[in-house]
Amino acid sequence: MSWLLQFCAARAAFATMFTAWSAVLPLLRDDWQMSAWQAGMVQSGYHIGFLISLFSVGFLSDRFGACRIYLLTGLAAVASGLLFAFFADGFASALLLYGLTGLCSGGSYTPGLAIVAQRMPERRGLALGFYLAAASLGYAIGLLIASAMIPLAGWRAGFVATALCPLLGLLLGWWTLRDVPNVVHALPDGHGTRNRIGEVLKNKPAMLSIWGYTFHAWELLGLWAWLPAFLAAASVVGGGDGQRAVSLGATLTALTYLVAVVGSVLGGSLSDRHGRTAVTLVMALSSLACSFSFGWLVGAPMFLLVAVAVFYNVTGVGDSSIHSTTLTELTDPRYLGVAYSLRSVLGFGAGAISPWVFGLVLDWGRAGGLTEQVIWGLAWSTLGIGGLLGPVAVWRLRRMPEARKLAGGRR
Repeated sequence: MSWLLQFCAARAAFATMFTAWSAVLPLLRDDWQMSAWQAGMVQSGYHIGFLISLFSVGFLSDRFGACRIYLLTGLAAVASGLLFAFFADGFASALLLYGLTGLCSGGSYTPGLAIVAQRMPERRGLALGFYLAAASLGYAIGLLIASAMIPLAGWRAGFVATALCPLLGLLLGWWTLRDVPNVVHALPDGHGTRNRIGEVLKNKPAMLSIWGYTFHAWELLGLWAWLPAFLAAASVVGGGDGQRAVSLGATLTALTYLVAVVGSVLGGSLSDRHGRTAVTLVMALSSLACSFSFGWLVGAPMFLLVAVAVFYNVTGVGDSSIHSTTLTELTDPRYLGVAYSLRSVLGFGAGAISPWVFGLVLDWGRAGGLTEQVIWGLAWSTLGIGGLLGPVAVWRLRRMPEARKLAGGRR
């Protein structure tokens, strides 16, 4: 367990850059004169870079070993984060450099999942739950750093401080993996990239798991992109102002992420006991209820908004570890990296679009003179609409005989 906690600490340090943009988004919209769709596009640029990274590192991990790829991409993550922190100065440069940061950040995710699955075959759901929970912890740390730096030294200092965390992650990762073998799974002759993708595409249960994750990612990544700005807007509606509202929104969002750490661990642990698909369905339906109701509460007391945001985050992230574990149990280990790559393209592709769509609805609502409650209510509902098919895919998987492979027969 000590090995897992060290490896999770490295994952948390790498994850801080994910929330660097959303933490200061309201301030940069004013300073750089950006529309809501442009602000959402920058976050989408990160997701697009991230999905390309995940697709690539999955294949590279199968070919060269997960440990080696993890460390090499960690170096790239450090360099790209610092480039973004020091040189982003407008919409175009932020889109390019934050996209580059996403492109270099996937090595701590897909190879990390494969390393944990290899290292801890017993109670795999719980172990992967801890690893994914570490990301939520990293998101919270990034937001807390940014919220502390904004009133002290401005948004640029927040970028720089969060960009230094991946360096710590690289050092922790190297130390943790020093005695872990770099496993390369041998493939049958003639099984190149196209053949490996074909093997995954023919695996219907695995593809249902991948589709379930895809619709889940639309909802979750949109939530993470816009929650700080929403809580800041709610603070302004309640009488807050400027930087203080932005800092408060980032701080409160960080608190919800800290509680969401419990969600990843709880989801993985419950799925070990009660079945993968059963727990996934409960989590997915609960988060969908939040997506369709959250935005309409913009004028509610802040304590109520934070309580709903906590529940939203816990249930939204609670099935992430289950989806990851499910795929390991439905896929031949020789093709697991490819399966994660394909899942990443679809999931983070959906997650790249949802923040942009969210921003478009905000701009449309404000141009149409709608009230803040209606604007935010419709914007958050786009996440629910995109996530509706997730439970359908999981339910279809649950009814298949292959579902008996999950959690030792507990589907």
